[in-house]
Amino acid sequence: MTTLVFGHKSPDTDSTGSPIAWAWYLSEVAGTPAKAVLLGEPNTEAAFMLTRWNLEKPEIILDVDADQPCVVVDTNNPAELPANIANADLRQIIDHHKLTGGLETKAPIDITIRPLACTATIMADMMGQSLTTAPEGIKGAMLTCILSDTLEFRSPTTTDHDRAVAERLADDLGVSIPDLAADMFAAKSDVSAFSEAELLRMDSKEYEVDGTSFRVSVLETTSPGQILDRKAALMEAMPTVAAEDGVAQVLLFVVDILNEEATMLIPNDLTKTVAEKSFGATVTGDTVVLPGVMSRKKQIIPALKV
Repeated sequence: MTTLVFGHKSPDTDSTGSPIAWAWYLSEVAGTPAKAVLLGEPNTEAAFMLTRWNLEKPEIILDVDADQPCVVVDTNNPAELPANIANADLRQIIDHHKLTGGLETKAPIDITIRPLACTATIMADMMGQSLTTAPEGIKGAMLTCILSDTLEFRSPTTTDHDRAVAERLADDLGVSIPDLAADMFAAKSDVSAFSEAELLRMDSKEYEVDGTSFRVSVLETTSPGQILDRKAALMEAMPTVAAEDGVAQVLLFVVDILNEEATMLIPNDLTKTVAEKSFGATVTGDTVVLPGVMSRKKQIIPALKV
């Protein structure tokens, strides 16, 4: 049976490109027939990656069958995975996030979680010399994943190793990292086709702080004005999205990639309290700028207080 490889729901670039890369490795190098799939529509930057490297968009699945062999990448959180994941034959996890817990498997599995900025960096190490035989599209996808997750090395999650792997891939491909990153971020910044609810769910993770559940949403952009111009509509949509998703509040951070700061929307007293307690901010209006805040994983989630 073909092994399905997938990342988390609301696929970003890493959760789109890394399944493609690992499915190639399993099929072509390890001799295990594998297929990349997605758990939702890829975001605009991930869609750009597919077009840029002439990759076919993976099939979107809603769930997995019992006993379906699968590999999970770029997450280990059951809340971000198919509802039937506990009944599937989960054989491997490759991730760069903290260990969440809650997954139960049918047998011992291979788990690789490393403190790097991107799943694709970990995969490059695991592939070893085999990566040199990978087609251009696979190398290009992995490079794009690393540049996305590190925000072209601006994110505090970036390690020297992420940079070295990216530079090696770029050299192999003969591409300019600044030029590719500029094209990626331009694609990511064009959110005109999305509704406010879609924007709030586009790159988001559920997280609980002292019994209060949040949907923590991050929109990374080189054109923050395009999003902040829709501030009123976004704040109006927040209660509906929160109610539909079963959380107390949506926290939205608009990350300005070039200026290396985040703007947090403050629609009510709860978000004001979160901003002041978590980031030491002084909130006087319906937004607050958080200098230097770029990473949900390293700077936002660990800081949250209510």
